[in-house]
Amino acid sequence: MSFTVAIVGRPNVGKSTLFNRLVGKKLALVDDTPGVTRDRRPGDAKLVDLRFTIIDTAGLEETGPDTLEGRMRAQTELAIEEADLTLFVVDAKMGLTPLDKTFGELLRRSGKPVVLVANKSEARGSDGGFYDAYTLGLGEPVPISAEHGQGMIDLRDAIVEAIGEERAFGDDEDEAVTDVTVRASEVEGDEDEEIEPAYDETKPLRVAIVGRPNAGKSTLINRFLGEDRLLTGPEAGITRDSISVEWDWRGRTIKMFDTAGMRRKARVQEKLEKLSVADALRAIRFAETVVIVFDATIPFEKQDLQIVDLVLREGRAAVLAFNKWDLVEEPQAVLTDLREKTDRLLPQARGIRAVPISGQTGYGLDKLMQNIIDTDKVWNKRISTAKLNKWLEGVQVQHPPPAVSGRRLKLKYMTQVKARPPAFMISCTRPEAVPEHYLRYLTNGLRTDFQMPGVPIRIHLKASENPFESKKKRR
Repeated sequence: MSFTVAIVGRPNVGKSTLFNRLVGKKLALVDDTPGVTRDRRPGDAKLVDLRFTIIDTAGLEETGPDTLEGRMRAQTELAIEEADLTLFVVDAKMGLTPLDKTFGELLRRSGKPVVLVANKSEARGSDGGFYDAYTLGLGEPVPISAEHGQGMIDLRDAIVEAIGEERAFGDDEDEAVTDVTVRASEVEGDEDEEIEPAYDETKPLRVAIVGRPNAGKSTLINRFLGEDRLLTGPEAGITRDSISVEWDWRGRTIKMFDTAGMRRKARVQEKLEKLSVADALRAIRFAETVVIVFDATIPFEKQDLQIVDLVLREGRAAVLAFNKWDLVEEPQAVLTDLREKTDRLLPQARGIRAVPISGQTGYGLDKLMQNIIDTDKVWNKRISTAKLNKWLEGVQVQHPPPAVSGRRLKLKYMTQVKARPPAFMISCTRPEAVPEHYLRYLTNGLRTDFQMPGVPIRIHLKASENPFESKKKRR
């Protein structure tokens, strides 16, 4: 991208709507409730012939630095510092407020180019608010409607004039595709494909961080990055949007998604929280490996187990992170107990990797990352058909399939049909009669004998063709 633009303004003036308009996707949560956006979110924007990085920010408010709103304002001020240009959005329908004037003065002092944007100008009675915007002393306001896409040509011209043509068109790059929180329909299209590309360590590894509210997800990511990139604090439920950050770990590019805390469905009542949880679910579906963060001081709550089950049902590779390890007394005894409970409470993920960590101190983070990389390799694993059929023959000798209605079942042939997660097809007689407990036996055997701990394994049964039936059909 040739330059960076920050969108700022007081709460509920339409900043996130404009952000979504410029990136061409509904990446940021939008709601009538003021203060939906809290973290700063980057995206790749396209405006006619302009390509640039856009940063959505929290609404500017006058408040103390130790409050949640104060920390949100600090994130916004960081975005202004990073940006080459600021879009200052005001509400033409409502008109100016004292906050607009206060922050207009802040932007003048920043010394950065500013484009004044009068949003909601399509509304009846917005002319008064539009002309009031001149009193801010930031130049001629650009009337737009972010919701309906009106005024985008004028906004493009204003940006070019403010930053200069040389800077605006300095880099002629292809349009990049933003990869955060895409719709589930956009990332589930390969479910029926039987052949995946070979494992490629040069491609960015997509990792989602999920868990209950206040488990320390954002603090963990900040520790990985070595900076206060994401908003954190003692209040539960600070994160609302799923935010993507990119960094390198030992030469491997990692794209990590912070997500909103996921509470029990019965407790999720507000519309905004439902949107946040839906956003987290999209991040899980888009990720390759998911780290489920447990609070080590109160682990294995019912919701923790449900989140793990959800991740495995979605077919993602999973790693458990027991956070806040710095608060644990007698860590060795606690770790032994946690590992026993992991095997007992999560039988569907036998051998799942579990790592004690501290997002506050950085303890265990290298080990966590190594486990993420190792689990991703297992998730991409492929096993030859010859090895599988030799294995299938051996497990049937050791534990033959049961007889159903007096007739013994026969498993004849096995092959792997896909990876990500590993999925296998077994040709057998009467697939509908194979009991669930025997499928679990096969799944656990695959996990143990082919070293596939913790990842979801799918087994599909297919009726073997009767050779006598084939001869009848040919006749």
